[in-house]
Amino acid sequence: MIDYSRKDIIEILKDDSLNDKLFSLADETRKKFVGDEVHLRGLIEFSNICKSQCKYCGLRSPNKSLERYRILPEDIVLYAKKAVSMGYKTIVLQSGEDDFYTKNIICEIISKIKQLDVALTLSIGERSFNEYKAFKDAGVDRYLMRIETTDENLYKQMHPNMNFSNRIKCLKDLKNLGYETGTGCLVGLPGQTIESLADDILFFKEIDADMIGIGPFISHPDTPLKNEPNGNFILALKVMALTRIIMKDINIPATTAMETLNPNGRIIALKSGANVVMPNVTTTEYRAKYEIYPNKICINENPSQCRQCIEGKIKSIGRKISNSKGFRIK
Repeated sequence: MIDYSRKDIIEILKDDSLNDKLFSLADETRKKFVGDEVHLRGLIEFSNICKSQCKYCGLRSPNKSLERYRILPEDIVLYAKKAVSMGYKTIVLQSGEDDFYTKNIICEIISKIKQLDVALTLSIGERSFNEYKAFKDAGVDRYLMRIETTDENLYKQMHPNMNFSNRIKCLKDLKNLGYETGTGCLVGLPGQTIESLADDILFFKEIDADMIGIGPFISHPDTPLKNEPNGNFILALKVMALTRIIMKDINIPATTAMETLNPNGRIIALKSGANVVMPNVTTTEYRAKYEIYPNKICINENPSQCRQCIEGKIKSIGRKISNSKGFRIK
């Protein structure tokens, strides 16, 4: 049993001479605790309208150059049906913080998708306890909400008009309601320190998160951070690998942001501790508009092309696609 202290984590993150050993240990830990299967989650990005103003995100409400869209509830269900026909066992519904989709609308979508015998993940931001409870009662299995940084001062800088304490409360509400709870961080935010990244990892452990998504910061030309350098791919990989070693049996996606910075980013991530990939099952008419960051991969591929491409990559490294719904097994 490896139990790294905060000091240990900081030293490992700072020392690149340990990288090969770190990535190898993360891969061994992944193999031992979650096996060689890779879980594919079908991602539906159903609205790029967002009331928030996060300084790093292209969906931020002050961005007037983005063409906005909403997918109608009945069409969201059709996308889910198509994903199930392609073999997906989990559907992920993701959007900006869009109040058009009320509790009742979301619950109606949930009930229809759950009839398809799939696990269902929501990623729609901060809602009230009562809304989270209604979604859970309607059948949602998982909820993703990244903290992005646990450095409260940096969080406040990056998230105008948002409340750090409320973000924490939401994550705790989700855990208390019995969701498989996902969070994660951006690596390379302006002003971020190695120490705060270590605190992020320890926070994931403290709340016993079930899923952790880690990706590098990528600057967007239509945000206040447009002139800031991108995050470092290797550092993001190290944060992810350490998270695997410390939390062992959780689900960790190989994020698309990794591949935006490195052409083999997702495969490298899968060989360094990751065990989940989230191919986009939204059609190409919407993909380019869901521009959290620029130069996203696969925006011109249709859903079946995306699936075939990632399946081929996964099999090329001796891994196999899971046929299960991919719940965390503690």
